[in-house]
Amino acid sequence: MKKHHKIIIAGAGGIAEAAALLLAEWSGVTPSIYIGNRTLPKAEKLVKWVKEGTTKNCAIEAFHLPGDKVTEEMKSIFEQADIILDCLPGSLAPRIATLAKDHKLHYVNLTEYVAETEQIMELAKNANTGFILQSGLAPGYINILALGLFRDFCNDFVVDKVDKLEFKVGALTKNAVSPHYYGFTWSPVGVATEYLNKALVLRDYKKASLPPLSERKRIIIDGIAYEEDLTSGGAADLPDALAGKVSSLDYKTLRHPGHYSWVETQLEKTGKGPKAVKELQDIMQAVIPNIEDDQIILYAAVEGKNSLGILQRREISKRILPLKVGKHTIRAIQTTTAAGLLQCAQIILESNKKGVILQSTINPEEFLNGDYIVPVYGEK
Repeated sequence: MKKHHKIIIAGAGGIAEAAALLLAEWSGVTPSIYIGNRTLPKAEKLVKWVKEGTTKNCAIEAFHLPGDKVTEEMKSIFEQADIILDCLPGSLAPRIATLAKDHKLHYVNLTEYVAETEQIMELAKNANTGFILQSGLAPGYINILALGLFRDFCNDFVVDKVDKLEFKVGALTKNAVSPHYYGFTWSPVGVATEYLNKALVLRDYKKASLPPLSERKRIIIDGIAYEEDLTSGGAADLPDALAGKVSSLDYKTLRHPGHYSWVETQLEKTGKGPKAVKELQDIMQAVIPNIEDDQIILYAAVEGKNSLGILQRREISKRILPLKVGKHTIRAIQTTTAAGLLQCAQIILESNKKGVILQSTINPEEFLNGDYIVPVYGEK
């Protein structure tokens, strides 16, 4: 941030933790930060953790953010703040977005949940402040990286259409053991949800909805073999933005080989009814451990013929590990997600844009070279 802002962070989990510390450490002008959470002691614990971990002077305080009412304390904070960074579960996003609109605040969220995103788009379309949605890692950074790849390819090879645009992310452990070949590095309910909801893609230049886990392939990235498959949410709005320009576009989640077969076995037990997400989550959490030492693997590629009819392909791959920020070391899933959130916050605060802002409308050059992106992801 290049000037002083008052920033509300809704939530006190891992991403909120990283966002607060990165704001304190990396902002050009350190903001005032308010951490709101349904459980006040958890917010107070986060505040203490940031104060112990930052090397900068930072005004940060906790407040109670109940799920069913607006308190006088909330009103006071919301009336003086500039923006809300929504780090709560996706199911709560419409409520926080409504609070932002009611108090004339900018709003940025992370969720890949499609229905909640559509709900916020409707309520924010005539807002006097800006609402950037799906701003984390996937959706988020990976979509803007893919969009930049597509535009550069078209400019460099003098074309306006391509055959393929593919982008993939895996939040993975460094090691994986049988039978599940997985370890939780982020929200179990988020994992279960993306395995069960439909994926938006482009096929033959047209938008389509495909079943999750229905196009599994093996891919080698930097010499290591992974499995990829369709999951929900990660494509953000690119299928709408690039329809007619890309023949085949999809987002896939990367996993260690063997994991998806194990998931399919579990889905035979749960089915795909209304309770399936909770049932799959419970099955996974009973046998899959949480692991702190994580890594993010990401890959994006564009393929098509140049103006001479010669087939060309461009690729970008990155492996991101835990990072020391201030006095704390933060997991890769935290820094990669929080960096996208904060870069979008900076863009909206400095541009003062209004209404809904989706991934396809963000300038890739501005975003990918941003103050919060480069220290985490490196140069484009």
